[in-house]
Amino acid sequence: MKKFLLFSFVAILLMGCDENSENLPAPNYSIDGKWTFGDNSLNTMYLYEDGVRYTYYCVADDCTAIYNSYEAADGNHLPLTNPYTFENDTLTVDLHFGNELITPITFECEGGEAIFETPGYSLFRLNSGCN
Repeated sequence: MKKFLLFSFVAILLMGCDENSENLPAPNYSIDGKWTFGDNSLNTMYLYEDGVRYTYYCVADDCTAIYNSYEAADGNHLPLTNPYTFENDTLTVDLHFGNELITPITFECEGGEAIFETPGYSLFRLNSGCN
């Protein structure tokens, strides 16, 4: 009888496991962090932190190493920063002088790629290996 109960318990556990992940909620990724264009083709990095977007440019051969050393508000960024909000997968960046970037963002590559739907480009999280 003990074997039957043990078998029944294991069978119920295994039948209750659903390998289909369709019912699982989507991961909640953040825009916070360091982002570059694919292969850093524009030698530009955006750092999103605490509601401020910092812009960095690089003219060296190894921009990734330089970008890894940068921290928010370290003085290496462009003088003009941009306030931003990220709510319900929508990014709003104040580009100043009455201009705003408002775009839904979807994430791929386990949060390493941010797809900006409205302008139609992607940014890649620094060191994510996604680009």
